[in-house]
Amino acid sequence: MKAILGKKIGMTQIFSEAGEMIPVTVIEAGPAVVTQVKTVENDGYYGVQIGFEDKKESRVIKPEKGHFDKAGVPYKKHLAEFRPEEGESYEVGQVISAADFEVGTLLDVTGTSKGKGTQGNIKRHHQRRGPMSHGSKHKRLPGGLAAATYPSRVFKGHHAPGRTGRDTVTMQNLELVKVIADRNLFLVKGAVPGNKGGLLKIRTAVKSQK
Repeated sequence: MKAILGKKIGMTQIFSEAGEMIPVTVIEAGPAVVTQVKTVENDGYYGVQIGFEDKKESRVIKPEKGHFDKAGVPYKKHLAEFRPEEGESYEVGQVISAADFEVGTLLDVTGTSKGKGTQGNIKRHHQRRGPMSHGSKHKRLPGGLAAATYPSRVFKGHHAPGRTGRDTVTMQNLELVKVIADRNLFLVKGAVPGNKGGLLKIRTAVKSQK
C-alpha cells in the first residue's frame, strides 16, 4: 500500500496514443512526510501518519509544535493516518512524493464533496415533482410523512429536505494515467470529490476491479 496526501487542482483532458480522449483530474500529490509511525507495542495497532503542505511556525499551536519537533520534521498544515499492509515499513521523516507511484496504478481517492446547503427532496433524494396543473398543491412538496396518530412520530431515515453535500466520499479504482514527477502532479482518469483546492487522501486501491 502506498499513500499520499494531495490537493485537487481541477479537470482537463488528454489524448492517448490511439487518439482516445481521456477526462482526467489534475492532483497536486505531495510531497508528504512521515510524521509518526504507530506500533502495536505503543498504540495497539500499526499505522503511519503523514503530513502535507508547510505551515508557518507562528500558526502552530504548542501541542502540534511538540509533536513535529519530536519527530524532527517541518510543520505541516494537514495530517492524515493510514493503515499499511503487513510487511511494509515506514520511518519518521521519510518523504513520499508523486515519483513513488507508477502509471497504470489503481487508486482510491477520498475527499469532501461540495456543499450545496439546504435542499428539497427533489434535488436531495432525486424524487419526482407532483402535478404542475392549475390547482395542484403538491408541486415540489415532500408529501405525507405517514405518521398518523400512532406512532405520532417520523421514522428515522425518512427522506426529507435538509443539508446536502459536504460528505466524505471515496472514489475507488481510479486509474493513474500520468505522473509529472518534477511538478508533483497526478493525472487521474475520471472525477474526484470536492472543490478545487480541496484536500485529498490518496492510496493504492484496496480492492482492484481491473
